[in-house]
Amino acid sequence: MGKNGTIGFREIFGKDEMKKYNCSLRRYICPVLREILMFFYPPRCPVCDDILLPGVMICESCRHEIERAKEPVCKRCGKPLRDDRAEYCGDCERKKHLYLQGKAVFVYKGGIRQSMYRFKYGNRREYALFYAREAAEQYRGWVARHRIEVIVPIPMYSRKARLRGYNQAEVFARALGRELDLPTKSLVKRVRNTVPQKTLSESERRHNLKNAFHLEPDIVKWNQILLVDDIYTTGSTMDAVAEILLSAGIKNIYYICISIGTGF
Repeated sequence: MGKNGTIGFREIFGKDEMKKYNCSLRRYICPVLREILMFFYPPRCPVCDDILLPGVMICESCRHEIERAKEPVCKRCGKPLRDDRAEYCGDCERKKHLYLQGKAVFVYKGGIRQSMYRFKYGNRREYALFYAREAAEQYRGWVARHRIEVIVPIPMYSRKARLRGYNQAEVFARALGRELDLPTKSLVKRVRNTVPQKTLSESERRHNLKNAFHLEPDIVKWNQILLVDDIYTTGSTMDAVAEILLSAGIKNIYYICISIGTGF
């Protein structure tokens, strides 16, 4: 019985029929809502930010304005190399990273630099779908070979995330999780508001990140974790997060970032 003794739809049709009704209703409403949202918020090219036709991910001309991070690349961090006989970039030759291997989707230059800026500061969260599909296309096999179990975004300090409205790494992580059919978990929390890493030297970066991250309570034990971030520079942030995950008993840590500099 419903409220006040009335008979509701569930009592008339039964649970199974109501489930079918609700599923049918969702199938009808979701496309309508999607069309309404597309009208008011049309998709935009992640490179030039022009409005796109429905179903198009990027302007055809803009495809030539971006460079993918492809071989030869550093076997550790994934930075493109000039010499195809080299195994590691200068950074990875000088220091030992705590993650096992990383991959990048794009080289951080040209149209991708502006794309990253709008994604990070201009509330262009819809770009994440394009980034995630490109990442999945390039690295789906690599992710499967390493038996990745969960995707973990690099965390942002809570106050900064509230001011910006979102953590761009988490937006990308969730889009990538949907493309790869993997869960996305925020296993690490940023507890200190550090200064931007790009302004610091390597030693200052390490000191800046000291005690900046804590594990979330009741962390589930995983063996193979994929960290994700928007931009990779020296790897100090990745190492800081990897260190705390390794301390919790995680076996192997990999990463994928949207963009990366070159290793030469």
